[in-house]
Order: sequence, then structure tokens, then C-alpha cells
Amino acid sequence: MTPVTMPGPSTVPVDPLPRRRIGAELRPTLIGFGGAPLGDLYEELDEAKAQGAVAAALAAGINLIDTAPLYGHGLSEHRIGAALRAVPRGAVILSTKVGRWMDPRAPRADGSGYRGGLPHRAVIDYSHDGALRSLEQSLIRLGTDHVDILLIHDVDRWTHGDAVEEHFKTAMSGAYRALVRLRDEGVVKAIGVGVNEAAMCERFARAGDFDVMMLAGRYTLLEQGALETFLPLALARNIAVLLAGVFNSGILATGARPGAFYNYAPASPALLDRVSRIEAICKAHGTELAHAALAFPAAHPAVASIVLGAVTSDEIRQNVETLKKPIPQALWSDLKSAGLLPADAPTPA
Repeated sequence: MTPVTMPGPSTVPVDPLPRRRIGAELRPTLIGFGGAPLGDLYEELDEAKAQGAVAAALAAGINLIDTAPLYGHGLSEHRIGAALRAVPRGAVILSTKVGRWMDPRAPRADGSGYRGGLPHRAVIDYSHDGALRSLEQSLIRLGTDHVDILLIHDVDRWTHGDAVEEHFKTAMSGAYRALVRLRDEGVVKAIGVGVNEAAMCERFARAGDFDVMMLAGRYTLLEQGALETFLPLALARNIAVLLAGVFNSGILATGARPGAFYNYAPASPALLDRVSRIEAICKAHGTELAHAALAFPAAHPAVASIVLGAVTSDEIRQNVETLKKPIPQALWSDLKSAGLLPADAPTPA
């Protein structure tokens, strides 16, 4: 793959994104770049478009790039690695995941969820050696000798159903030990998990010594299941939180239109009604729904970054510029008065 020319100093934003903290060393920007779409998640991308998305993220001031072996069965990591070869390694906080490694000799199973990607089969493996094998493959695809953040991926009921209990045990006795060793050796700077359920974040947080956790879809303008117990626990244990899926797979970006998606399926009438009520209050205060959906989760002090997937420079610039815009305080108080946000939910100052 031919690396895309990276933006020069003249493209660095005058008003840079705010940075937060993960552990003692890492200072990620409040918006991160999510690499799932670069694995041909929604459409098959050509190389220039895929690598150009990474270049656009860097030009917008984003310094956190997140990916995983699952994303296109290695294709996202390949593309990100190619794009970053023109960038000083220390300029980027690079995050990937373990829990799956790719078997190049086995055909890809149906139902991966990716429109394109590489033909290799994903092997689920939360063992100690499986985690090391997964990371070794990732380092080759990314073209680097280390990553900054390494997460145990998808140990949740959403992914594994009733088998989650066995996977949790294996992950804590296997992959977790490998990640601790890698952190001790300086191969990674921060370790954690990346899951779809706040309850699993809490279980891992109580079971081990983690620096960071990525939670998808469970702390958003539409639902705040992580607010009561997990986010306070994260603060108490100095666990930085990366939030993905803050649009709940679409409905908080598109609004409550017919066919709007929630959790990758058509939204129920009850959800459509709730989003319509949220949207009406946003409109009354001259604020777009997507703007409020970005700003609300970023206000929680446990949150280090909002990780957003995008494939065009316009999307990326819009996300960055949107987050910088102020929102009337009355919008948040009206949402709380209407029972659409918990009274104790932190909101932007």
C-alpha cells in the first residue's frame, strides 16, 4: 500500500482540541479517530479514501487512533499502519485490541458484519498466548514495535451470549496476565477492555488493575446506564474511559426519522418517541441533536475521549468543530426537567 502524504505544519488547527489524560503518560485529544469503518464496515473503501481519512483526522488535530484486528479482519490495521508511516510515531496515540487473531489459512466465516476486508478467519482467543499472538500480528500490520493502548475486546453478552462467563474467566487468567506483562515491559503504556456493556466494564474494573476502558453505546444522550455505578468506579480507580457509539449506531445523528437505527437495528416506537422529545428541546435552543449528542457524554470527568468513526474529511472536521461550539445551559436543564436526563448527570459548563 502506498502511504498517503500527511498534512504539514500549516494545517495544524489554531484552536487545538482539548486533551485529557490516560495514566501518567498519555494525553489524548477529546475526540479520537475510530478505525472500524476502515475495515470496510459500511462500504468497501479504496485505499486513497481510507488512508485519507487518517490524514484528515491528524490535520484536524486528533491524536488518538483506535483500531482492532476484527475491523475488516486486519484491513483497518493495515490501512492505518500504511497511513501512519509518514508520521513520527510519538505524534500519535495508537490503540488496538486482543481477543481475536487471524488465521491466514482458513476462509472467513459468514456473518462477520463487514462488507469487505481481508479473507482471513478471526479466531476468538482470550488466552495468554492468544493475546500475545494477536498483538504480534497487529504490530506487523501497523508497522510499529509498540502500541500505546491495548484492550481486551468484546468480552460481553452482546458478543458471546451465555459463553461470556467462560470468556471472562479465560480473559482474566490469560489475556489480562499477558497485558500486565506487556505494560511492565513497556511494550504498551495502558491496558484495558473494550466492550458494549457497562456491567462488564465494572466487572473487569473490580477484577484487575486497568488504566482505560472503552465502552460503546452505553453512555449517550439517549441512555445513561453507566452513570450510576461504572463511571463513579472509574473515577475512584483512575480508569480513563473512551466512549464509542455515542450516536447509538445512528439515531442520535439522524434524528427520529422512520427507519432510524438504534444498536444496529430499527429503533422501536418508544425509542423514536424519546428521541423526538430530546430533539424538540434541542431545536428550541437552536442546537442540533448531533451536537448535543457529542457534547453530553464528553462532559463526564471520567471520559478521556469520544472515539468517532468517519471516512471523509468533511465528517471529521464537522465532528471537531461541532464539539467546540457552546450549548445553552438551559437546554440541559430542560432535558432534566422533562425526565430525559438524570438530574445528577454532568453537563457541559
